[in-house]
Amino acid sequence: MTSKEKVVALREEMQKNNVDAFIVYSADPHMSEYLPGEWQERVWLSGFLGSAGFVVITKDKAGLWTDGRYFTQAALELDGSGIDLFKDGIEGTPNYIDWIISEIPASGKVAVNAVATSNANWELLSQKLQSKNISLADLPLLKEIWKDRGTPSKNPIFVHPVERAGKSVTDKLGAIRQKMEDQEATVHVISSLDDVAWTSNLRGSDVESNPVFLGYIVITKNDAVLFTDLEKLEVPARKQMDDSFVKMMPYEEFYNYLSAFKNEKILVSPNSNQMIYETLKADNQFIKAPVPGNLMKAQKNETELEGFRTVMVRDGIAMVKFLYWLTHTAGKEAMNEYSIGKKLGGFRAEGENFVGESFGSIVGYKDNGAIMHYSAKSEGSKDVTNDATILVDSGGQYLEGTTDITRTLALGTFSDEFKRNSTLVLQGLIRLSMVKFPKGTKGVHLDAIARLPLWMEGKDFNHGTGHGVGSFMNVHEGPQSIRKDLNAQDLLPGMVCSNEPGYYLEGKYGIRHENLIAVKEAEKTIHGTFYEFETLTFCPFFKDTIVKEILSEEEIAWLNSYHKTCEEKIGPYLEGEVKEWFLELVSPL
Repeated sequence: MTSKEKVVALREEMQKNNVDAFIVYSADPHMSEYLPGEWQERVWLSGFLGSAGFVVITKDKAGLWTDGRYFTQAALELDGSGIDLFKDGIEGTPNYIDWIISEIPASGKVAVNAVATSNANWELLSQKLQSKNISLADLPLLKEIWKDRGTPSKNPIFVHPVERAGKSVTDKLGAIRQKMEDQEATVHVISSLDDVAWTSNLRGSDVESNPVFLGYIVITKNDAVLFTDLEKLEVPARKQMDDSFVKMMPYEEFYNYLSAFKNEKILVSPNSNQMIYETLKADNQFIKAPVPGNLMKAQKNETELEGFRTVMVRDGIAMVKFLYWLTHTAGKEAMNEYSIGKKLGGFRAEGENFVGESFGSIVGYKDNGAIMHYSAKSEGSKDVTNDATILVDSGGQYLEGTTDITRTLALGTFSDEFKRNSTLVLQGLIRLSMVKFPKGTKGVHLDAIARLPLWMEGKDFNHGTGHGVGSFMNVHEGPQSIRKDLNAQDLLPGMVCSNEPGYYLEGKYGIRHENLIAVKEAEKTIHGTFYEFETLTFCPFFKDTIVKEILSEEEIAWLNSYHKTCEEKIGPYLEGEVKEWFLELVSPL
């Protein structure tokens, strides 16, 4: 079925159920960003592959809302689907709920799948729709038309040992219970997969590129229960749960277990699915707050930080060998964006404890570099030679940590315009790397530092400057971020973030430079505690695309010092022509 045919089939189900509008969020029962195959409902319906966005279908119209990272990609992938693109965050784009209200009759009916809808979205929808006497219903209509959606994986669930986690399950449960007590909660429900994996010190592979598994955890003052596919638990994983006094129950028993709670004070995130709330709402009191373990997870302990430092050397070696191969082979051998991504994966696979990619590699040649989250297909991806620029954004999952790095380089000729813009982007990265900031600073306060070189020339980019990164966990992790949007979360020691300003000219090229950085304490003065960033990534930038005159003496000194560190960390592991090329790359600007 084409997307257009799927929309027709969905409208038939809507008519049968007297539904005027149906919303398909990009979500699973755990509100994940990256979804197991069987829960990729929006992708299946619309053909849009981005990680953010949702679709609204009415009786005669259809729209997809997504953010600036995906405007170019979405326009291409929605072509011929009959689904219009709504550019979220752009002036003139209607709020999707307001749009629904304007498109359906008064006293109409809107439906969603409650198990794939967050409580926060449900509450907002209910409030705004009720003001127009429009009802909201739980109707999983796609079940009737998506017949071959697949089933959950049977991949094993294995131990993430305390030697790498830095903190035992018992200690984590104790810290969570203390937060529960502080909030007077008697029951705590954890439904987000990365929080389940972090709390249990277990890992899996139920979601591509993310070492998580399908599961829930329920914690009371005296008990902790893990709900998952018990057949998938390896023997050491079972032992770890037993030793930590965590009971194990089948995944399918989760809602039945919840239904037994009465007169409890239940701590649950508003980002949990609405079905959890529906199951618990009788005779219980909700404490809607972020999962306590989420912030604990974000502040990496020293063991986890040392894991990052270890894998960054390993990843840097792979990146340098890859970049040497790419710059010396393009134009001589047949290759395309897809095959380049696979080649990069091969270099990483040579490293110790490599598990897989941390996300699908983004390899954008020429104008495809302007598609921020471009994903090259095995068939039809652009051939790559040595006559243009290329953007490579990639990362690896290692048992000790997670990496995410972007380098943009020229394969052959490039314009003075590209060189200037590439320098401005790099200047933003350097300035953010050098900043010192007081305790209490939030990501939004620092975002402008990375954008200022571009802003001064009337330029900008439509994505965040930085996202949190997990420790052998999801490559996108909260609650911290560095972006224009207000985020109430302070930047705290141990938090690992990306530093990735960019610049994109549709139809021409894209530029993004990215390192990972960690918050650490810098000093204490009479004005308070100040923090700074430790740069974790070790991989040189290309000096041939830098306009030296744009950079200040301090910025040049930072770059030269960074390249000297790359030489010290990576140089001993390189040989022959690769090492000679590398030493020239890291020589002073």
